Amino acid sequence: MIDHAIFENLQTKIDEEAAVRDELHEIVQTLARKGRSTQAILSRAHSTPSDQLKPVLDDATREIVAQKQEVSRLKAVADKHPFYKYNGLWTRELQTLVSSIELCAYLGGFEQFKSASSASFLTIEEVGKFLDIPVNLKEQDAFHLTIEEYLLALIAMVEELSRLAVNSVTLGDYARPVQIGNFIKDLFAGFQLLNLKNDILRKRSDGIKYSVKKVEDVVYDLSLRNLIPK
Repeated sequence: MIDHAIFENLQTKIDEEAAVRDELHEIVQTLARKGRSTQAILSRAHSTPSDQLKPVLDDATREIVAQKQEVSRLKAVADKHPFYKYNGLWTRELQTLVSSIELCAYLGGFEQFKSASSASFLTIEEVGKFLDIPVNLKEQDAFHLTIEEYLLALIAMVEELSRLAVNSVTLGDYARPVQIGNFIKDLFAGFQLLNLKNDILRKRSDGIKYSVKKVEDVVYDLSLRNLIPK
């Protein structure tokens, strides 16, 4: 006869895992809500001249700092459990947060966290330092920012910048598309050096070339009209 205690023990484990997921889900939902607020603020950059961006960046930075606090809560809970068992719960929101950080950095924010004053974005180590979380852990089963999450965040930032290039023309800012074009072409060249094994990452990175072409078309159109500043 089968001992029913076996199944009672399994149910206990199921309940424990459900409780962990519920706790993590609550934190991730808060992170997502604050992330939407950050993105809404950063979207104002599409209708704001580049020399008037400081209030947008200040507001976005405040929201990102609020998200950073949620990441700290998330880390405290996640560190108690196997990383790859649960990281699917938060990876999308963490990518979105890093993308917002990178966009804010490109537009002129987070200068104190950049390795050089001329840097246009933050390295994975600099993002980790800002968020106060480890990056690319190999020998520890603990909460961290993975390379894949970081690269996907950069790709999302490139897509947003290609939109910004188009909208800048509407604002009469003809220099910004050229600057964005040079930046994302450099970034694309960097991605081409990578031998990507992750299918999703490889497919998304291939899409960068379409963002590059989109901006190149804008710059070409401006050059035909002699609108690019000398």
